[in-house]
Amino acid sequence: MALQVGAFEAKTQLSKLLELARKGQRVVITKHGVPVAELVPPRELGSAEPQRVIKELKALRGRTKRGKETIKQMISEGRRL
Repeated sequence: MALQVGAFEAKTQLSKLLELARKGQRVVITKHGVPVAELVPPRELGSAEPQRVIKELKALRGRTKRGKETIKQMISEGRRL
């Protein structure tokens, strides 16, 4: 179960809340009773994680088309608008 904390209290107790998250506690930060953010424990990145990201980036590169313009030309065009 998550600990719910108001935004003002979260601001004043951030160090304590970060320590709770480090120890495995999930903390939900609310504003006027509505959840707006979560502090969660960090997850361990396995050695497969970077390989998965690289694979996804290569797949994305294969789905996108390279235009005739260079990046420098696109920047220049954007500045003229």
